[in-house]
Amino acid sequence: MKKVFVLAGSDTSGGAGIQADLKTYQELGVYGMTALTTIVAQNPTNSWAHDVYPMEINTVKAQVSTILDGIGVDIMKTGMLPTTEIIQLAADTIEKYNLDAVVDPVLACKGQDEPLYPENAKALRELLVPKALITTPNLFEAGQLAEMENITTVDEMKEAAKRIYDLGAKNVIVKGGSEVEGNKAIDVFYNGGDMITIENDVIDTPYNHGAGCTFASAVTASIVKGQSPEEAVRFAKQFITNAIEQSWKLNEYVGPVNQFANRDATTLQR
Repeated sequence: MKKVFVLAGSDTSGGAGIQADLKTYQELGVYGMTALTTIVAQNPTNSWAHDVYPMEINTVKAQVSTILDGIGVDIMKTGMLPTTEIIQLAADTIEKYNLDAVVDPVLACKGQDEPLYPENAKALRELLVPKALITTPNLFEAGQLAEMENITTVDEMKEAAKRIYDLGAKNVIVKGGSEVEGNKAIDVFYNGGDMITIENDVIDTPYNHGAGCTFASAVTASIVKGQSPEEAVRFAKQFITNAIEQSWKLNEYVGPVNQFANRDATTLQR
């Protein structure tokens, strides 16, 4: 069984972060191992505000050593990296162990449009994204990485993809969702040669917590099982569409995507 190393944060409510990653890997038949970088707790007395608790660097290093020195992996995926020190650790780890890496450049919690830590965008641009086999930013993250503001059109998504590719990432998928055209969920994939627009119908639901993490994990699992980055992105697009279509309400504030909706879809890959 292929083994995936995830360096990311924990979502206490279970919908995003490493919880979403592990559910996705379970569904796609790969073995996930995790090093926690941060814990995110949602505050039920303050409208579900996200409280973020970064891990101490030596705690993160100990987890990384357990996985990479004690076991070994076939691919790495990153998620929320709350400090520049941990971003540097991620970059150093990719280089030291010669790993292919899927970089999900998480800069804010769901529903927020400001970086949790503004200095992290610069660190991701300079240290980590250049080492990515593929990076998977949403519109906000793409704007931060490409140093563009208010990406609202497909042409701007394409420009952002080119700029992020020029940072050193071998492949880029900019996720536009429904924010660009409204009736279509549009993503743009770029590998330095081909600029490909991928679209599905929009699913009208507020319950999409964990969509970005699930998408990036589906990309990771597909690549480690032998698909090309473009094939992996196309598969992940359908995987997350199914998961959003069968999402559900968790409480008055949030509803997670449903990775288990893909139990039939996984046969597309096998």
